[in-house]
Amino acid sequence: MMKLKTLVSLIAAGLAAPVFAAGSNVVISQVYGAGGNGGATLNADYVELFNRSNANVTIGGWSVQYASSAGTTWTNKVNIPAGVVLLPGQYYLIGMATGANGAALPTVDLTGTIAMAANSGKVALVTSTTAMNDATRVGLLDMVAYGASTGGSEGAPTAQIGTTTAALRQQGGCKDTDVNASDFDVLAPTPRNAASAKNVCAGSPPVNQPIVAACPDGVATRGTAALFTPTATDPDGIVNSVAQEGNWPAGFSLGSFTAAAGTGGTASQQVSMSNAVGLGTYTLGLRWNNADNLPVSCSFKVSVSGEATIPEIQGSGQFSPLKDMTVTTRGIVTKIISNGFYLQDRLGDNDPTTSDGIFVFTSVAPASLLPTIAAGQDLKLTAKVAEYAAAPSNPYSSSRPLTELTAPAGFQTLGEGYQIQPVEIDLLNQPEGGLERYEGMLVTVRGPLTVTQNAYLGSYGLLSLAAGGRTLNPTNVHRWDDQAAKDLLADNLARTILLDDGSSATNPNPTPYLAADKTVRSGDTTGDITGVLDFGLASTSDGFAMYKIHPLTAPEFERSNPRSETPPAVGGNLRVASANVLNFFTTFTNGQTADGLTGQTCQVACRGANNLTEFQRQRSKIVKALAAMNADVVGLMEIQNNGNTAVLNLVGALNDVLGQGTYAAVPSPSVGTTGTDAIRVAMIYKPGKLTLQGRSIADTAGIHNRPPFAQGFQALNGERFAVMVNHMKSKGGSCPSTGGDADDGLQGCFNATRVQQALATKAFVSTVQSEAGTPNVILIGDFNSYAKEQPIITMTSDGGIVDQVDLFDAKDYSYVFDGFAGRLDHGLSTPSLTGKIVGATSWHINADEPEVIDYNLDGKSVDNFVDNMFRASDHDPLLLGLNLVKTLTGTSGRDTIVGTAGDDVIEGGMGADTLTGNGGRNQFVYNNLLEGGDTITDFKPGTDLLVFTKLLQSAGVVSADPLASGHVTCTDSSAGAVIGVDTDAAGPLKTRPMVSLKAVTCANVKANSFKF
Repeated sequence: MMKLKTLVSLIAAGLAAPVFAAGSNVVISQVYGAGGNGGATLNADYVELFNRSNANVTIGGWSVQYASSAGTTWTNKVNIPAGVVLLPGQYYLIGMATGANGAALPTVDLTGTIAMAANSGKVALVTSTTAMNDATRVGLLDMVAYGASTGGSEGAPTAQIGTTTAALRQQGGCKDTDVNASDFDVLAPTPRNAASAKNVCAGSPPVNQPIVAACPDGVATRGTAALFTPTATDPDGIVNSVAQEGNWPAGFSLGSFTAAAGTGGTASQQVSMSNAVGLGTYTLGLRWNNADNLPVSCSFKVSVSGEATIPEIQGSGQFSPLKDMTVTTRGIVTKIISNGFYLQDRLGDNDPTTSDGIFVFTSVAPASLLPTIAAGQDLKLTAKVAEYAAAPSNPYSSSRPLTELTAPAGFQTLGEGYQIQPVEIDLLNQPEGGLERYEGMLVTVRGPLTVTQNAYLGSYGLLSLAAGGRTLNPTNVHRWDDQAAKDLLADNLARTILLDDGSSATNPNPTPYLAADKTVRSGDTTGDITGVLDFGLASTSDGFAMYKIHPLTAPEFERSNPRSETPPAVGGNLRVASANVLNFFTTFTNGQTADGLTGQTCQVACRGANNLTEFQRQRSKIVKALAAMNADVVGLMEIQNNGNTAVLNLVGALNDVLGQGTYAAVPSPSVGTTGTDAIRVAMIYKPGKLTLQGRSIADTAGIHNRPPFAQGFQALNGERFAVMVNHMKSKGGSCPSTGGDADDGLQGCFNATRVQQALATKAFVSTVQSEAGTPNVILIGDFNSYAKEQPIITMTSDGGIVDQVDLFDAKDYSYVFDGFAGRLDHGLSTPSLTGKIVGATSWHINADEPEVIDYNLDGKSVDNFVDNMFRASDHDPLLLGLNLVKTLTGTSGRDTIVGTAGDDVIEGGMGADTLTGNGGRNQFVYNNLLEGGDTITDFKPGTDLLVFTKLLQSAGVVSADPLASGHVTCTDSSAGAVIGVDTDAAGPLKTRPMVSLKAVTCANVKANSFKF
């Protein structure tokens, strides 16, 4: 123990009051290290301090430090704030790490985070905030070693403590013989704080006041020597020495020292700075001492300012070495934007690790400060160096801030007409360390560059561009738990850059980069771009931050990803689709409704259109898209949860275009509900082609707030299938910080919830099969999970559910977020439909389009709306081609076969058969020449098909166009057109008549009546 001051006399041992030996004025009076453990009395570790002296003691600026039982490092510490004073007999409670078990501590005076060992450890009270050196233990005032600790400084440690016991200094904290084993008892923890009753110790020791050091920060000018004079006083002693503490930067040294003349006098130490010290901020440490050998440390900063080149300001790291300093610099103006301009050193420093350019932040338009400012000027100015994090809460942004100059003044124009040669950048072949070295410089980014995101084009004038083609969502092509997904994420970010419009204004007018057709689509391309490299946000404060470029001239984009006004062909005789209709509400935020009512409210909260004008624009786009898809069943997501009111409004508008009765709404669920959310899932279908089979039902599992909704259907030919519409929990919202629903960096928020929803949905399939009377179930909708994320893998990993879209195009996408294209909208099915689903893909009319062209009017300075289907939503619709036909097969004799009212495949076989399609789109199949002699009574050219594929193969006919080559013939007869096969065409073999098409002439039989 470091003895502070010898007592003049000892109090008689026979007195009942506590007896003092040599010891500290302020001591550690309690230690408890099992807080929060199983069986613990209290839920937090703590250290209690106590003033056993007869005077106030200032403990602000001290620290409590901790080391393990055999440890020699003291980096675990809690600093006591400046100004804290302990009165005689007063306690001070410092709460440490907490846990789940035990009662709460009394109100603590200070909160720390040290996790102390439950049984053995060491706690030190130090008169500075510097981590103690275990060899010298400078500043050590008191130490308590407890349990099986080694290396303590006060004799034997206390006995071992535990979950229900603490080390308590005897006599309420007054006893201090410098032997822990005799000074402490191990008892139940009884923490006391500053508000507890004071325990003024009889015969309290006098206070030895600490040295008070005055080490103010200093400033200096580059190229000029400087002198600084820190001082120190000891109120009850003499400061007699000072030493350099730590390693000092080159150019700084100790000068003359003047000791204090007497008790309470002032000592001073000169610190010299040479004129060779460069720009920067330097920290210097001193350790003052007195006759009692009770040293105190202090440190101070010296900021050296003056003229600096731009490369010196930028430095070779991610942060400027001159941060917070005022400097004078000069450079060529390369680009002027709305709130500042860029300067670049005319010659540079030929150091590839330092940038030659920098942004000068003016806040207002630069011309208002410097009316004559223009690109090409050689400009000198004085400003403060700052590091700007576009979003301080964004880890990527805050770790890679933009070095800039702020509060510029003292402008001097030194010349004009200068040109800077841009540096060429290849995003696919970046230098080690990335693009930091080019920050603020004039560069040419090598093309071609592909638009990857346009969501913030209207709001901030931003486009995301990538070298090497589009950026795919990592978990759409790789499993979420595969390192390849993380690698792809890193690659996506590395080859992406933002194209800025050079304005800090929101909702710029006109909207930049739009073509004449009012769009620029993700997937469109441009060539090289020359401009100034900057750094900022790709989206919102929670999105990615990345490098961006302010172009000298606006680039032009090539429509490399053209629009298609017709949906992709998916084949089959039935078409099933899903469409996210993006908050289609018939109750508006202004209290009006689609039918003109006022004063209406939504079940939960109104979304979507704000008024009738917006609603009509929204509905028109959606109707155009649905009409073009012309699907037989459509699953709808994000439609207002107001019964079937919103659904019927949409059906009515759709039928106004396609004809009354074309579509009908599937009834609201008779089992289950539409959920508790403001939006629901719904279904519409074509009653002319399908009839409802069984009841409409919703999953009753409690994990859903938008329950999956299912309905069985029967086609005209009697074939059955069911459709289930889904909308799982969103990836966004108020994201938990811990647990399975926390964002893992790849799958977004609430993934654990979606996994549970996936399990419930999968279990619901058997209920749907039973209700619809068919094993054929299609699952469509917005699953808010990309194709290789845990919820989708949970559903498909055992083969019980099949990802049908994956079978046709694993890289299909329906949504673009943060520039990454992926598939949130899925087409899944039971295995019974594999092979019967003959096409599955998205129609890219929404995800690739900029939000600024949608139906909304609010928040826009310019209206880019066009009344078409593009940007009807933010998700692309999905289409599935379903080939559900009835197969009818004859015998080897003469058969009369009559098909269903739907789509049939009719194979009469050998013998002269009489075949009748009886409606629908029918296929009449022939496998060999022996099956000839048939009559089809109602063949519809261009609708029905004669399938001669196997017939021609068996006959050895090879022809790209059998009709044109004469291998398939047509002859008119009184009964109708006779279709024959001539195996040698113009050769000597006769034509073999295969089938007579009653009441059909050869003039009507074209290639579209055959399948070869």
